Amino acid sequence: MIEIENITKVYQMGETEVRALNGISLKIEDGEWVAITGPSGSGKSTLMAILGCLDSPTSGAYRLDGLDVAQMRDDQLAAVRNKKIGFVFQTFNLLARTSALENVTLPLLYSSANHRADRAREALEAVGLADRIYHRPNELSGGQQQRVAIARALVTEPSILLADEPTGNLDSKTGKEIMTLFADLHRTRGITVIFVTHDPSIAANAQRVIHIRDGVVEDNSKGKK
Repeated sequence: MIEIENITKVYQMGETEVRALNGISLKIEDGEWVAITGPSGSGKSTLMAILGCLDSPTSGAYRLDGLDVAQMRDDQLAAVRNKKIGFVFQTFNLLARTSALENVTLPLLYSSANHRADRAREALEAVGLADRIYHRPNELSGGQQQRVAIARALVTEPSILLADEPTGNLDSKTGKEIMTLFADLHRTRGITVIFVTHDPSIAANAQRVIHIRDGVVEDNSKGKK
């Protein structure tokens, strides 16, 4: 499904050149559950942004389902981000004045999807929030807010779920609950799950752990499961 070859990412900071990624090559198969780990500044979030078509590499090739991402038009990239990939972020990114149901419906507003509210309800039910659909974010716990964010990522029925530090703002107990939810979604829906984490105990839940340091893959090994 995902294949990147010798990807680099270089940022120009005044007269200084910062190499966030320095020639990364890897493959992620359809239905795989992968964790990307590494210290702060290692390049893991930059890699995640490229995998999610939110950023472009400076050089190298990225093929998604056999298609060269660099050759895609803006409208094609937008379609990939809206339909093929679901995003979950550390800070939830929920609209404060809208209900859980309305937040989850948002990705469907610019699509031709029918029965948007029904699909949003189903997504919230899938993450265990059937009784919280009309609650606003300030009426929900951190774990419940992250579940809303996961439901929002699921509502377009993506084949890939990308999560950047999804447990970073949660206590350890709630973080474990969220990881259990990811495991259930991976098992029952066959979604390709890729998440970034700095926590080795969280990373160990994945089938494969890719450790990045200084913009290169330092280790690419099996997790505990």
